[in-house]
Amino acid sequence: MTAAQIILPALLALVFLPLGAAKIAAMPFMRRAAAHLGMSPGLYRVVGTLEVAGALGLVLGLAVAPVGVAAATGLALLMTAAALAHLRHGDPPARALPAAILALTAVAYAGVALGSG
Repeated sequence: MTAAQIILPALLALVFLPLGAAKIAAMPFMRRAAAHLGMSPGLYRVVGTLEVAGALGLVLGLAVAPVGVAAATGLALLMTAAALAHLRHGDPPARALPAAILALTAVAYAGVALGSG
């Protein structure tokens, strides 16, 4: 296992776990973010649940690589949708950048994990 196969999923999990938990708990700043994007609190909780599940899948992927690749793929798709949602709602590109970077990081991890066979 390479350093990238450990560091990338660990970093992603450290980002997605607290953000997903905050969405599930409907923290005030997450409720404002949901409202800004025109999403109901319930839908935002679903997004949070997917983020937490993805983070747990990345951690499990350290032992079972296909699970980590699947989790990374799901998170990459979720973050691509998030970036597009920000742009669709008229946010400046800089507001969509964190989601885009997370999507690319998830894709990078999946590529590294698949490449190592």
